[in-house]
Amino acid sequence: MNEAALDQAAELIAQADALVIAAGAGMGVDSGLPDFRGREGFWRAYPALGRAGLDFTSVASPQTFERDPHLAWGFYGHRLALYRRTVPHAGFALLKRWGERMPQGLAVFTSNVDGQFQRAGFDDTAPLHECHGSLHWLQCLRGCGQAPWPADGVEPDINEAECRWPGELPACPSCGALARPNLLMFGDWGWEGDRYEAQSRRLSDWLGCVERAVVVELGAGTAVPSVRHFSQLVVAAHGGQILRINVREPQVAAAFGIGLGLGALEALQALARRLD
Repeated sequence: MNEAALDQAAELIAQADALVIAAGAGMGVDSGLPDFRGREGFWRAYPALGRAGLDFTSVASPQTFERDPHLAWGFYGHRLALYRRTVPHAGFALLKRWGERMPQGLAVFTSNVDGQFQRAGFDDTAPLHECHGSLHWLQCLRGCGQAPWPADGVEPDINEAECRWPGELPACPSCGALARPNLLMFGDWGWEGDRYEAQSRRLSDWLGCVERAVVVELGAGTAVPSVRHFSQLVVAAHGGQILRINVREPQVAAAFGIGLGLGALEALQALARRLD
């Protein structure tokens, strides 16, 4: 562990007037969530799909809901149940505490669809942008005009050995057509993103009021670069610095911040020993 880098990182947080949390899939690993790194990682999590030779990009698509809805909901229903029973790790609470004591508060930008920030007590009406949507919300596959609705009433019933939902599938409350998660899939032209565009506007308005933000970027790699692009945009448009926490890809140009080659929880707990 690089103690000098940790000291610098703690100083970045201590002098900031606002905390911007930018989180990718690696943020949830310490809570026990899989990050699907590579085809083999996906197949370890879903061996039935591995036996069928189906990778993440082919299963996580609207076409699978059209072609084989019981398989599609087997995958997403399993994930919904997993997210509901997962307890966010202690790093979420540390970030929340640090941000709440800053003059301008905190905001969240995440590519994760797991709802872990809300489960950790972050305010869903605050600047919290889920850029790929949320599995905790549904929409009509047919696009009948029904606004997206919460998935609270959906109780997943999964045959895990086959990764299939054998029973009656979730349906649109307006037209009765098949429901799908209200999140951005691969090759997805039917995603209803109005809810998340509103989140984006709240975040943009908030960023306009900060002067010395620190972007704490956690578990965001280069394979799906949405979070990294956001971090760099914040620094370019609003100033501040990036604290990049990533086990495999922590590099950041010295002029723009500091990188820590650690997991999210390990890094945040090390910072807490300096900040708290």
